[in-house]
Amino acid sequence: MTDQATAAPGEKKTLLQSLAAYIRARSIVMLLLGFSAGLPFYMIYQNLSLWLAEAGVEKGEIGLFAWTGFAFSFKFLWAPAVDRVPIPFLEKMVGRRRAWMAVAQIGVMLALLAMSAANPGGKLLIVAAIAVGLAFAAATQDIAIDAWRIEAATDEEQGVMAAMYQYGYRVAIMVAGAGALFVADAVHWPAAYQFMALLMGVGLLTALFAPKVEVGEYVPPPRAPLGETLSKSVIGPFRDFYSRYGVHALVILLFIALFRIPDFLMGYMTGPLYIELGYDKTTIGSVRSVAGLFATLFGVFVGGVIVARFDFRWTLLIGVLAQSLTNLIYSWLALSDATTGGLAFAVVVDNIAYGAAGTILIAYMSSLTNTAFTATQYALFSSFYALPGKFVGGFSGFMVEGVGFAWFFAITAIIGLPAAALVFLLKDSKGYASSPNTKETGPGPA
Repeated sequence: MTDQATAAPGEKKTLLQSLAAYIRARSIVMLLLGFSAGLPFYMIYQNLSLWLAEAGVEKGEIGLFAWTGFAFSFKFLWAPAVDRVPIPFLEKMVGRRRAWMAVAQIGVMLALLAMSAANPGGKLLIVAAIAVGLAFAAATQDIAIDAWRIEAATDEEQGVMAAMYQYGYRVAIMVAGAGALFVADAVHWPAAYQFMALLMGVGLLTALFAPKVEVGEYVPPPRAPLGETLSKSVIGPFRDFYSRYGVHALVILLFIALFRIPDFLMGYMTGPLYIELGYDKTTIGSVRSVAGLFATLFGVFVGGVIVARFDFRWTLLIGVLAQSLTNLIYSWLALSDATTGGLAFAVVVDNIAYGAAGTILIAYMSSLTNTAFTATQYALFSSFYALPGKFVGGFSGFMVEGVGFAWFFAITAIIGLPAAALVFLLKDSKGYASSPNTKETGPGPA
């Protein structure tokens, strides 16, 4: 693996150069880090909702667990620490980004082990507290990984890095989905969470021992008074974003906030739907994680092609409509007999749309950042796309209790239309005077 298979700036890449980008060292590291990011996310949302449903927890209470995801939504509040605060000892060995990754990954491991000792059927508050801690550690890992991804590649390479992140993430989904459910079926749920804690070692080993492939050596920020430090690390990223985009920054943030509401709203109720229809854990794991994995990988590929070949506005519109309208398939599933073929059809079509939309959104948000404030600004964008969906998702269980599964999924499809309308108000970020890649007054890459 080498980092040499690139075309000159402004020169169109050949097919061989494009394919070679996927086997470069930094791309492989991104793949492994994507795997590390996907494991805890799936154990918090999909698998935990199944465990809670099996334990007899009411749908309304299961839906409230979506609010544990507020850790992902508010991660921009502590993202400045990931940008500015050093990790003793580890930072000198692997750099600031990967040192933060390692600390967060250890936190995820401990939270998964704690969850394995919890009792969803009896002490729900303890389960909720552990889930919040797990989400906090996983969100911190995401901050560091996103910052590393953006700093370790050029703008032209971000599509490949986003795709490799998605590939690793989706492999983790298969392992956390099928693997965890197989273990839960054969042994019990605690063993499944212990197994996932062990697999988090993949990310930890990558953070600690993978070759350094960042674009530059880390340069510690100069010491400054507390007020100046806060201004640069906390206020600076937000001021920079507004100064580059002006009032239009509000339109961008609103669009990002609305983009994934349909997925976040419906996501926590798919598990209870499967249980109510009578599917067993092995069938759910096989279809959702194996067939779903390949469908998502294909969707990621499709999303990368769309980003490369279409105007950004058409790209975003395709992403919005694809991931919204495919929710209607779950309305059909809720009214159908519980057949493996029906489950596979719903999961495959939905995951193709989900993978494509995810790649499209990641590439768009990455194009908006200033590398002087990579971690904070990207965390801001990813928080905005998650916050409204997580809040509304907390009521998803009560919605299902009120209107039933079929109407619930139909409503989630309709909710995607406002984001589609906003696409036509967006402007290409390249049209602004200050490039998103300006390097000013921020921490150097690590």
